[in-house]
Amino acid sequence: MTDLEKQIDFIHEIDKLKYIERMTCLFNSTRNENDAEHSWHLCMMALVLHGQSNEKIDLLKVLKMLLIHDIVEIDAGDTFLFDTKKSHDNTEEELKAAKRIFGMLPEEQGVELIKVWQEFEAAETAEAKFAKAIDRLAPMMQNATNNGGTWAQHNVSYETVIEKKKRIKDGSESLWDYAKGLADNYYK
Repeated sequence: MTDLEKQIDFIHEIDKLKYIERMTCLFNSTRNENDAEHSWHLCMMALVLHGQSNEKIDLLKVLKMLLIHDIVEIDAGDTFLFDTKKSHDNTEEELKAAKRIFGMLPEEQGVELIKVWQEFEAAETAEAKFAKAIDRLAPMMQNATNNGGTWAQHNVSYETVIEKKKRIKDGSESLWDYAKGLADNYYK
């Protein structure tokens, strides 16, 4: 196959992201968001909010992370952050998916995207910390507009929300203050 044919096949494959339904509903809605909508919205949030990062960041790298971070869910599925039966850190299953899906691309591109995905998962760089902060903030904002959304639906305690979401602070203290305020307002 030519590089172009590989790239076109990859583009067809990632269209499946539109069919991966998330637990969280759209703002002020009862319709569940899909992974493609989620990724797009996170990128727009990063574009607008990147000045809130704790550290100077490479915005293009953050956008790459946010665009690709959930592509592995085509194979691995979406795991609800507050799931009590399955760990949200199913990285072995997701790594297998990353290798298959990004491996469809020409080698250099595939290797680059796997590295970017792994950097996001490790959450050690300023870019990854900020991307994770945005990824954790968005569902909180959605739940706040939906009378608690998945928190209410699944009887998630305030303490659990704070514990699972506190890593927002690693990427942005100001966004963490805002996010914590959303939880405080809902649970008061």
